[in-house]
Amino acid sequence: MIDRIPFPAPEITTSEKLSSSGVLVVFSTQSSSGKVEVDRVSDLDSSLKTVLTQLIESTEIEGKTGEIVTVGTGNPATPMMVVVGLGDPTELTRGRVIEAASSVVRVLNKKPRQEISFLVGDSIATANHDGLVIGAITACEGQHLYQSEPGTHVPSKFTFIGVSEQAAVCGEQLGSSINVTRRLVNEPPTIMNPTEFADQAAAMAKKEGLDCEVWDEARLDKEGCRAILAVGRASTSPPRLVILKHNGGGSEPPIALVGKGVTFDSGGLSIKPSEGMVDMKCDMAGAATVVGVMRAIAKSGLKRNVIGLCGLAENMISGDAYKLGDVIETRSGKTIEILNTDAEGRVVLADTLDVAVQHKPTAIVDLATLTGACMVALGNEVAGLMTNDDALCDDITEAAMSEDEPVWKLPMFSLYDEKVKSKVADIKNVGEGRWGGAITAAKFLENFVGETPWVHIDIAGPAFVDSPKPHRDAGATGVMVRSLTKWLSSQA
Repeated sequence: MIDRIPFPAPEITTSEKLSSSGVLVVFSTQSSSGKVEVDRVSDLDSSLKTVLTQLIESTEIEGKTGEIVTVGTGNPATPMMVVVGLGDPTELTRGRVIEAASSVVRVLNKKPRQEISFLVGDSIATANHDGLVIGAITACEGQHLYQSEPGTHVPSKFTFIGVSEQAAVCGEQLGSSINVTRRLVNEPPTIMNPTEFADQAAAMAKKEGLDCEVWDEARLDKEGCRAILAVGRASTSPPRLVILKHNGGGSEPPIALVGKGVTFDSGGLSIKPSEGMVDMKCDMAGAATVVGVMRAIAKSGLKRNVIGLCGLAENMISGDAYKLGDVIETRSGKTIEILNTDAEGRVVLADTLDVAVQHKPTAIVDLATLTGACMVALGNEVAGLMTNDDALCDDITEAAMSEDEPVWKLPMFSLYDEKVKSKVADIKNVGEGRWGGAITAAKFLENFVGETPWVHIDIAGPAFVDSPKPHRDAGATGVMVRSLTKWLSSQA
């Protein structure tokens, strides 16, 4: 079998002064009046200044957002310069900074590079300097894990001139954690089954100083996690529950992050068509996001207690598969009528959320690739938020918007409660037909959080994408790792 490509780990360095480099990246802007400027042009020697002036005068460089111009300089010290447009500097957001850095690295990493240097000036706010590092690192990870001749090459070294060491460290910690999430999701499902996911999460926890428990099928049975066991029992890869703990806040109660980890979803007896099943390795993106966030906060030394829980199962078909019409008693004691085995993620989360509640958290945030209905409502680039606590939801929304990861809150009116009530059990695992499917799924989950402030994030749309963009490959995106790390940091 072809070995997967190594996890990207370029050296990250900082400097105050420009030195010789194989590739130099500089940033250009275009003001609202149309004036084009290049950051820190005074740091460049006269030959490079002349080249830039000529390219600006000929409109080859316009400073527009997304513009990337490669220049062969003829200068032995800096033989290649790349000019990246940022647009109007007064409108430059954090997300655009990350995308700019990622886009240029994705252009450059088509060939082997020893070093790529970024010359950073006043156009990019100091608070967003770490975003340059995030963008550069995430550009090095993609879905080409098993190509015998990968078309992407990780540079040996990134140097950021004008960026503090602290910003570089923070950017590396977060960027590499996003890549951990993406790598987990992009792995083939036969490899990244529940046991392998649990093993990799445990290995990460040991390396980063997190406490970790892994519940195997015997422990799940002892704990009464009958819902997780029901979803996973048709698979030859048994289910798991992973509990990661970051103890940075002393004796305070924790914040809980909960992730849906269906490592492959065939739909069960309610089988998916082939075209709907081909990307179902991504159905564990919620759990992978939890792992990425927990790694990021462990590396940063966050002064809060955070617990991350990943409910892991593979939804397959066999003579032992759970069936339509079954009634499952969950860990909490609530009973579920199964009317569609392809609505399995919420069933797994029912037990996982109950374990989270047991730890008496101040808040619960769950993440799941839960419903196609959320994509119908919001498209494939916006995550849906549903909550029992508007203040908590507003805080998470603020963090997400500051990271340019768009989210939108959907209503949770009590009238939706009736739509998940069952005639033979306490609740049923699907609502009434097609309508309001994202909300009825959230209403189902709400039954398992009690009075704990809770936000459900449906990431079915933005977690995994079919087509690449200039700043990222197709496949897993690592969405919400930045946002939730930002939100947790704001709670410290």
